[in-house]
Amino acid sequence: MTVDQGFLADCRARLAFDLLANTWNAVVIWALREGAERPGRLRERIGGISPKVLTETLRRLEFNGLVERRVRAGAPPRVDYELTDLGRSLLPPIEAFGVWAFEHGDEVMAAQERGGS
Repeated sequence: MTVDQGFLADCRARLAFDLLANTWNAVVIWALREGAERPGRLRERIGGISPKVLTETLRRLEFNGLVERRVRAGAPPRVDYELTDLGRSLLPPIEAFGVWAFEHGDEVMAAQERGGS
């Protein structure tokens, strides 16, 4: 992105920000960093996410090419989700945001308590 381009509607940087703007997208991607997981196990690892929201998030990530859904044979069939190479490419930026949040989270919360002033 060049300085001249700004954040136009079709800007690729804006697309990336939109992907990470949904809290659950980054959380689910991070939860999948160590390999394929079944939805139930993902919910346990993440905590605080409903089955409906997890399903919506996984579908959104799959639609964007970040997650692959795999159906395994068996009775009943087993479904798991795994990051694609594209999804894995988001791990370093997500980790960087996490480091920033760890280093500056108290400052942000203090500003919120002051009412943003």
